[in-house]
Amino acid sequence: MFDLDTLDRPREECGIIGIHSKGAQAARKAYFGLYALQHRGQESSGIASAEGDKIHHHKAMGLVSQIYNETILRDLPGSMAVGHNRYSTTGDSSPRNAAPHVIDTLDGMLAVAHNGNITNAAELRQDLLARGVGLVTTTDSELLTLLLAMPLPDKSSGTDPVLTRLKHLQAVAQGAYSLLVLTPKAIYATRDALGLRPLCLGIAKDEAGNTMHVVASESCALQPVGAQFVRDIQAGEIVRIDDAGVTVLQAGAGDKPRALCVFEYVYFARPDSTIEARSVNTVRQEMGRKLWLQAPVEADVVVGVPDSAVPCALGLAQASGIPYVEGLTKNRYIGRTFIQPDDALRKLGVKLKFTALADNIAGKRIILVDDSIVRGNTVAPLIALLREAGAKEVHVRVSSPPIKHPCFMGVDMASRQEMIANRFDVQAIAAHVGADSLVYLDVNTMEGSVQSCGKNGAAKVGLCNACFTGNYPLSLPAGPNGFEGFTSSGCEGLPT
Repeated sequence: MFDLDTLDRPREECGIIGIHSKGAQAARKAYFGLYALQHRGQESSGIASAEGDKIHHHKAMGLVSQIYNETILRDLPGSMAVGHNRYSTTGDSSPRNAAPHVIDTLDGMLAVAHNGNITNAAELRQDLLARGVGLVTTTDSELLTLLLAMPLPDKSSGTDPVLTRLKHLQAVAQGAYSLLVLTPKAIYATRDALGLRPLCLGIAKDEAGNTMHVVASESCALQPVGAQFVRDIQAGEIVRIDDAGVTVLQAGAGDKPRALCVFEYVYFARPDSTIEARSVNTVRQEMGRKLWLQAPVEADVVVGVPDSAVPCALGLAQASGIPYVEGLTKNRYIGRTFIQPDDALRKLGVKLKFTALADNIAGKRIILVDDSIVRGNTVAPLIALLREAGAKEVHVRVSSPPIKHPCFMGVDMASRQEMIANRFDVQAIAAHVGADSLVYLDVNTMEGSVQSCGKNGAAKVGLCNACFTGNYPLSLPAGPNGFEGFTSSGCEGLPT
């Protein structure tokens, strides 16, 4: 598969949404929420809905706009639904791995939608196989689903069986997960104890005047279904949503350390989302302001790499007084494609995705703002593109530190050997990509930008910065050759 959309970015992840809306078709609401979460996964999508004692579901490969139609949505009745957009890495990109996963259990049917990566998935997989449980996919979402279906010896009369199983899952599953579980009676939502992946709660009134509750990976999915943001689901928290409303079944992780992936603010999340009481757009603009203070340079215009780096570029322009111009335009109709370009087109690379606006940059000294550099194989062609359009100088500013370490918590990155920051120092990287100068945002300054943008006395948010520092928030199993052999598996893939 030729990936034009992400090019040289860290790649994430999955988007999940849950809808409880008495008297309304929840699957239709989930469909529009998945549209808003399309940026979190573009390979497959699925919706499961609950009606009576049954769970209906539909899932397929492709984008949200390609998968669903009126007939399919009519075949997903019920007032509760969960939806999932998938981005796969080592888990096969195939229909069998699409989610939500639906299974029948002794306590009834359930569907599971998961965003994250279980670091001890190989161990859990072997345990299930040893117990005679067959596996049909290569995803850790299936492992979580089967863990929620297994009978527990300590199940007591009157105890919520899903709650009991979720607590057991939290005890044995290590790593990153935001999880939605749909049963015929309720939707359950939980996050891992570190809060590595985001999840939020919203509320609205449906067309009949009934209260509707929404749980989603990002708050940007709330507005399209008419909901308002209420709060983030806390790390380690378990909530149940049913006809009685929202019930907190287990409190959050208390004073335990948190480790929200900082790349949610740098790149992954949509700028109109709010995560941990912080506007993603505001954080990115603050990062741009801090970039300017860290490394001012004489220039004529500021240019942001569309789309995620634009808020940062605007912040840098505001702080410097240097005008922001649109120097690169993006073809938004070229994304992740299964059609391979021929060799001639492959060599064009970035030119398939971006075009330089010569009228805005010819003869000018440019500050080019980007959010990250992994391999260096995108920024170099972009610089060449700007120079071909007449740019006099190109000074690169990056709103994250150098990426030197792979992620094991659900973000698809290059291997350690492929990361350009492990092969060159900053000055050598600048020469390699053809920049007149190159500055990365300092890691402490980056985290300070996040903390300073909290709203209404928001508490300090714990962040995972392991891809920059190598300080992982949890213990990791060693691969066949130690950490070097344990490669980044990304969303819902098994470690290799």
